[in-house]
Amino acid sequence: MVTLSSVIRPLTSQLHRKLIGHARSQRITPVRRCNLTACSSKYVLSQMHPMWQGPLAVPGGDRQSPIDIIVRKSVFDSALKPLVTDYDPETCQQIWNNGYSFLVEYDDTTDKSTLKGGPLQDQFRLCQFHFHWGESNAWGSEHTVDRRLFPAELHLVHWNSDKYSLFEEAVIEDNGLAVIGVFLKVGKRHEGLQKLVDALPAIRHKDSVVEFNKFDPACLLPTNTDNYWTYHGSLTTPPLTEAVTWIVMKQHIEVSHDQLAVFRSLLFTSAEEEVQKSMVNNFRVQQPLCGRTVRSSFTPFLQEAPSAEGDKHHH
Repeated sequence: MVTLSSVIRPLTSQLHRKLIGHARSQRITPVRRCNLTACSSKYVLSQMHPMWQGPLAVPGGDRQSPIDIIVRKSVFDSALKPLVTDYDPETCQQIWNNGYSFLVEYDDTTDKSTLKGGPLQDQFRLCQFHFHWGESNAWGSEHTVDRRLFPAELHLVHWNSDKYSLFEEAVIEDNGLAVIGVFLKVGKRHEGLQKLVDALPAIRHKDSVVEFNKFDPACLLPTNTDNYWTYHGSLTTPPLTEAVTWIVMKQHIEVSHDQLAVFRSLLFTSAEEEVQKSMVNNFRVQQPLCGRTVRSSFTPFLQEAPSAEGDKHHH
């Protein structure tokens, strides 16, 4: 049986290629210089990364992502609810090296793998997840917390199925997408991630796709999903549309150095290309906050509240 998503996916990649092609033709040099620590590495991003090769038309919007989350400037919002994820591992379909990252894609033709709650009013369907990572463990995440970089960041991408009928529609509309961001830290081996890591050598080159079934993305979430930051932002890859409610987890997950090394063994290039390029540093540089508020579902400053004054010395 041909699923709708198997028809839609190639369209999406065509749309994606068209958008990148269109962006490249607008010879506009991005105004913002990169000031991340990562850019002092011997490979400057623009040399390494196929997506930012050549001038790119960056939308002039003031809700671009990623950002640096400044903890003391985030605003506690007691109305933020716990997240409710309900993922069906059976909806997992394939892994695709799109020449930028690898996407683990889910059947999103029905409400079988969903996200609700948190800052969201509607129900959102999971369509894919992917990662961003650096060439070393010193950097790789797109978001930072008080300028702190992590070696990698997971993004679980969902679209609003209450309001829209297709991902392609949601991606260009307000409140169309919800993305959960999870920081990865190097430590012990992540058992849940290993099944995915084992499948990666098969999609080493750009445009490779392999079947990948029964993977539960919930295993990649931290144990505490109640504590998060949220803000209005954009996709961090073209078309960079400002349709995203970002939900960035406070708690990170641990993966081993060897597991990340497999990510870095992938290639930006297809098998036919003469010069093969390692898939590393596939993140976007940080964008200005432009007056946006970052809300948090937790308050790190409880002990400063007057009511806690008397308890201060008992902790």
